Amino acid sequence: MKNLIVVRHAKSSWNAPSNDSDRPLDKRGIKDAHLVSENCILDLPKSFMIWSSTAKRAMDTALIFAQNISYPIENIIFKEELYTFDDENLEKSIRSCSNDYDNVILFGHNAAITNFVNKFGDLFIINIPTTGFVHLQFNSDSWQSIIKGRIHKTIFPKDLKLLDGGK
Repeated sequence: MKNLIVVRHAKSSWNAPSNDSDRPLDKRGIKDAHLVSENCILDLPKSFMIWSSTAKRAMDTALIFAQNISYPIENIIFKEELYTFDDENLEKSIRSCSNDYDNVILFGHNAAITNFVNKFGDLFIINIPTTGFVHLQFNSDSWQSIIKGRIHKTIFPKDLKLLDGGK
């Protein structure tokens, strides 16, 4: 079985650099990344690898998650090809994963994340929000042959805030 957890990067700031790949997280993004990462620990596989887009907002989200789930930051694999908004490019990257790894957490971008989840998951999600966490399970021993999977868990910041009285 292959498990893929996709996380859309946290909310970023549009006030800073003009280069899209250099946009940092804003205050809400930082807070939401901590909130979701602290609430996903029990839903993570025992072992996994982390892949992240090279865009600053995705890398920073991955670093916050790594810190909160006690994953060594030096083991995060930053991949230029994950800086994509196209689900076909995202699928190609995922299919390139070594079958030595059964569990991958991937930090990326929309619309690629939402479209990939809707293509491979068993539930339709209109839009995966920033810092949205979706755990997909595939009944496959090979990343190259994944087909329709099952959404095992979703964690969205808004839902956690509702549980916490809207804070």
